[in-house]
Amino acid sequence: MNKLASYYHNSKEELAKVIFPIKEQVRSAYLSVFVVVTVITLFLALIDMIMSFSLSALIG
Repeated sequence: MNKLASYYHNSKEELAKVIFPIKEQVRSAYLSVFVVVTVITLFLALIDMIMSFSLSALIG
């Protein structure tokens, strides 16, 4: 039982050290991820279209 109480106490201390992000930081990170994913998606779609067009032209 002593180990459980010690674990609970240590967990509570560690959780008090955690710095949670503020709303603006979360929004900024979300926006950054969204922009990067969108750019990569558009780039891969462009490459796919070029490869598809090239292969279609090559085959006939």
